[in-house]
Amino acid sequence: MTEREKAALGVLYDANYDESLAKEREMCKLKCQKYNRLSYDDYEGRKALIREIVAECKGRFFIEQPFICDYGYNISLGDGFYSNHNLIILDAAKVEIGDNVFIAPDCGIYTAGHPLDVGDRNKGLEYAFPVKIGNNVWIGGHVSIMPGVTIGDNTVIGAGSVVTKSIPDNVVAVGVPCRVLRKITAEDKNRYPLYKGEKPFSQTER
Repeated sequence: MTEREKAALGVLYDANYDESLAKEREMCKLKCQKYNRLSYDDYEGRKALIREIVAECKGRFFIEQPFICDYGYNISLGDGFYSNHNLIILDAAKVEIGDNVFIAPDCGIYTAGHPLDVGDRNKGLEYAFPVKIGNNVWIGGHVSIMPGVTIGDNTVIGAGSVVTKSIPDNVVAVGVPCRVLRKITAEDKNRYPLYKGEKPFSQTER
């Protein structure tokens, strides 16, 4: 069994010294490096290269530079995906991102981790558990999503959170570790005013 197959099974695998995985990471990071050096206004070139890097793009997407991932072949992007600057995806396992997902700057999605046992860790062994992000999710800045996490549909993750456990649909969650703060309700529709030609609200009028 190859180390890549072990990773897919969720058992410890040799991430550091296996030549095949090391070569795959090198090839992916060279493509990411090329992507990050493209002119910002080379939209078609950037889209084409992202399609080379990741396994699947289901529709529209826009990824701000810089962007880094480990392998690319484990990443699936839904329609309407947007990530701001400095998204890092360590995709030793599957990363499935739904439709209309927005990710703020300086976020990390990490499927890979190291054993607590120092002997296994020093052998270069790792584990990898898949991450799934549902539809219509907004992830605030400086969020870390840890191995094995699922984030439900329509959910908002507050800035600076470390998501160590799965988060359900239709909630606001925040914190270190990330916990559900409250449900998203119909009242949130009116939380921020839309411009309708009237004088804008001041902070004191809200």
